[in-house]
Amino acid sequence: MGILPAPGPTRVLAVATLINTVGRGIWLTASALFLTRAVGLTVTEVGIGLTVTALVSLVASSPMGYLADRYGPRGIQIAATLAAAGFTAALVTVRSLPAFLLVGAASALADAANRGARGALIAGVVPVADRVRTRAYLRSVTNVGISVGAVVAGLGIAADTRQAYVALVLADATTFLLAALVLTRLAPVPPVPAPTSGPRLLALRDRPFLVFTLLDGLMSMHFSLLNIALPLWIAGHTAAPRWLISALMLVNTAMVVMFQVRASRGTESITGAAAASRRAGVAIAAACALFAVSGSVPTAVAIALLFAGALAHVVGELWHSAAGWGISFGLAPEHAHGQYQGTYAMGMQVGSMLAPVVVTTLAVGWGLPGWLVLGVLFATLGALVPPVSRWAERHRPVPTVEVAAAR
Repeated sequence: MGILPAPGPTRVLAVATLINTVGRGIWLTASALFLTRAVGLTVTEVGIGLTVTALVSLVASSPMGYLADRYGPRGIQIAATLAAAGFTAALVTVRSLPAFLLVGAASALADAANRGARGALIAGVVPVADRVRTRAYLRSVTNVGISVGAVVAGLGIAADTRQAYVALVLADATTFLLAALVLTRLAPVPPVPAPTSGPRLLALRDRPFLVFTLLDGLMSMHFSLLNIALPLWIAGHTAAPRWLISALMLVNTAMVVMFQVRASRGTESITGAAAASRRAGVAIAAACALFAVSGSVPTAVAIALLFAGALAHVVGELWHSAAGWGISFGLAPEHAHGQYQGTYAMGMQVGSMLAPVVVTTLAVGWGLPGWLVLGVLFATLGALVPPVSRWAERHRPVPTVEVAAAR
């Protein structure tokens, strides 16, 4: 797969992803300032609102993925993307916490539907052997889009007026509309029959898969090392200059864009993906050790250690992401990709909710011992994935399904 995929489903998905993630970059960069300076919410109210929306999205992930299986992922994703456009635009009318909670909860439902449908859509339009590679390519595209969106958001932030922040939010909403329009170029993916027996939300009864999801979700806490723990560590506990924080972010983004597809090689099988997860745990543990010893050395040495740690971390990140896609696609029954991808996303959400407290308490609060504890934690989580994935393979659910599409 080159810089631009050959004409077909992957190219359509890439274009839609690029457009939409420009909007995501705008929102991630400007949302806190929009909600506090333009809407007038307090920092505490913003925290409450974001926590509530995260919980709504967490609870809705599997059911929304089930809808994608039953009614076709293309239609559900287009509908969810259009709904997200409307709810995002509605944010400009928000003036209070209750209103933010209402719009935020609705947006969270659309986001949950979008995630589950996206995984099922890839499974429906991309050959089995190319699914992980496609996810890897789309992640590279995502990093490009978010970076562009962050630059666009910077223009509005520099103006620092309500009109500028409103313009950024409406630009984000527009990217949803454009992405939905692009997705209409995909051929419809027919709904798959529902099981004739057993639970409808099969993924939530698949214990081995749930254990894998939890392990993978806890492993995903490593993403917060770079954007939460490391900036605080560099600024408050090392002799390194603060500009290094941005430099390390840039290194991470560039590495993901350039090497995510290459890092996914060999993770198409569950066995290969599980091995990559184990390697990821070791690499992230090495990064934690390098970060740990950067706090008590001269400036030049600290810079070298922090760069080395960032490189080790991004290698682990690349392997961890590819491993998750390979295992989550590999363990899902063909009739249930939507709900399995929705359930898989729940693990990442749990990790993102726990990460700020865990990484700041250990890395920043405990210092060197805390970094080492984090390293042991990530290495252990990675080492547990291969036996859990073998357990999951032995107990893969194979329900009887109807011949006719269910409703």
